[in-house]
Amino acid sequence: MNSIDRRSFLRFSALTGAALGGAGLLAACGGSSATSSNGSTDDGSKFGKVAVQLSWIKNIEFAGEYFADSKGYFKDAGFGAVDLVAGGAASTSVEAGLDTGKIWLGLSAPQTTAPAVLEGLPAKIVGATYQKNPFAIVSSAGKPITSPMEMKGRKIGVQDTNQLIFSALLAANGISPGDVTVVPAQFDPTPLANGEVDGWVSYVTNEPITLAAKGFANDHFLFADFGLPLVAETLTVSQHTIDNERDKLKAFLTAQIKGWKDAVANPAESARLAVEVYGKDLKLDLAEQTEEAIAQNDLVVSASTKTDGLLTMSDALIEQNIAALRTAKIDIKAGQLFDLSVLREVYAENPGLK
Repeated sequence: MNSIDRRSFLRFSALTGAALGGAGLLAACGGSSATSSNGSTDDGSKFGKVAVQLSWIKNIEFAGEYFADSKGYFKDAGFGAVDLVAGGAASTSVEAGLDTGKIWLGLSAPQTTAPAVLEGLPAKIVGATYQKNPFAIVSSAGKPITSPMEMKGRKIGVQDTNQLIFSALLAANGISPGDVTVVPAQFDPTPLANGEVDGWVSYVTNEPITLAAKGFANDHFLFADFGLPLVAETLTVSQHTIDNERDKLKAFLTAQIKGWKDAVANPAESARLAVEVYGKDLKLDLAEQTEEAIAQNDLVVSASTKTDGLLTMSDALIEQNIAALRTAKIDIKAGQLFDLSVLREVYAENPGLK
């Protein structure tokens, strides 16, 4: 995908415009089919149909969901169907969908969910696909920027919607805003390739790959490695689901884990599903999507997930996220935002999933 197609890190406009009470704005999502009081569903399955909103367009980022759907893991878990609803710049937030009941589960991020929770949305994060957020500063290999301190005295291209997280990066590393020259930018990294700026706010799974493919050798460092260890692609549900649909949620998480295990094991097939099936209308590039699938595995798999299982978060990682949010001026307690108890029950009951 062209770099303009990746989502921005903090979409507070989506939250302020629609997160709470934005009825009707998610009509395209479709609602999940209801389960009657006697437990039956319209399609005869145990849990019926649910709508799951992705955080972005149907590219490689959701390979695990594609596997879970295409290999029948969702159906085996008791779902009649799982409607994977594309997100994107024009869509409303996952938090808005949960608030209006248009979706049952969504993929979001702590820095997006936390403000909505603080505004009164009864929702929690129950798992995290990416153990590290993908944001990075990409630079020329000839003049590499390998740490935040090396940004001092240099020009950094920063998109308007990424100004807040960039400011948080500076604050987390004790850098004064005046020490760095911020150059307002769009999402096309051509100014970096042309030498107009020294660094560029980027997704590690996107711009470094697209720039290299065009012959621009580059280097990068991750925000997550320098004071902002936020997770990403977080599975977010309403408190009602945790309290009243626990078995349904556990079934979904089980299928999700199986799908992501397949995705990690087979980046080439992940890319094929994105390019030829789920994102067919987007005209994605197979070679690029394959490279991105390989790169994203480094975000999905960590030392902790190798021990505890995919999608999990340790208590230490949760606390690191709370501290990182505080750096971004979002003050929330761990218990208000995270509930990993359901996922831990899944692994306790199915140790073979690890």
